[in-house]
Order: sequence, then C-alpha cells, then structure tokens
Amino acid sequence: MVTLLLDQTQLEVVLSPIERAATFHRENVRIPRDTITKVQLTDDAWTWLRGVPNPGTHIPTVLAAGSWKAAGTLDFVLIRRRRPSVVIDLEGDPQYNRLILTTRHGLALTQALRLEVSDEPASVEEIVATAPTPVSKGSRRPVIRPRPA
Repeated sequence: MVTLLLDQTQLEVVLSPIERAATFHRENVRIPRDTITKVQLTDDAWTWLRGVPNPGTHIPTVLAAGSWKAAGTLDFVLIRRRRPSVVIDLEGDPQYNRLILTTRHGLALTQALRLEVSDEPASVEEIVATAPTPVSKGSRRPVIRPRPA
C-alpha cells in the first residue's frame, strides 16, 4: 500500500520500487494541495476505474496500476485487490484528473487535509495522531429546575 505524505503545499504519493515498475513512474506522484477538490472513501475501487492503461498494468480484480486514459481524462491508479481505497478528485492539476489509491489511511488523509500542517512533509497518519483533539463548546444542555411553590 502506498504511503501518503502531506505538507502545506502538496500531497505526495510515495511509491515503492515494485509500485514504480507497475505504474511506469520513475518518481513519486506529487499533487498540489490546492487542486484537491474532493476525497471519497470506498471499499471497492474497481467501480471507479475508467478507461484503459496508458501506460499501466492491469490484472483484473488483482492489480490496476499506472495512468488510465478515458475520454479526455487521465487518472493515476494504484488498486490492489478489493481493499479499502480513496478516490481523490482534482481540478486544475496539470497532469491528472483523479487519483484512485488502495490505502488503509484514507480516513487519516481526509482528516489531515482539514488540518494546518507544517512545511515539512509528514505521513498523514502521523499528522492525525499528533493533532490536538477539538473540544466542543456549548454542547451542554441547560439545567431545568422546578420553581419553588
């Protein structure tokens, strides 16, 4: 599964050597943070797959990896079997329209994108683990006391 690093300016998808070979990418995928418009969690990433590998690797229901081209769009895909995944819609990115990634850290990513982060890239699960817990104010119910007779 991919490692997701996040800083103030970008999301970085860190690829292992095997993932680099399967996706035909020499370097990690870097996405400007301001191009991320929507993040969705899914249990079946295969339903989000569109188009054909260009270049990429496709073994049905086992592995889909690389760039996928369909009707004027280009998606970066790294799907393994039927595992929890995240779908990241992009707008204004010069290369991709969507990322579809198998990762168990999808919930941590959605939470980390809502937080202020440092200038140094950090793993999304570390960002969420070290973030302060928000305290809700004003959620107490008023006390109702009977009037004296």
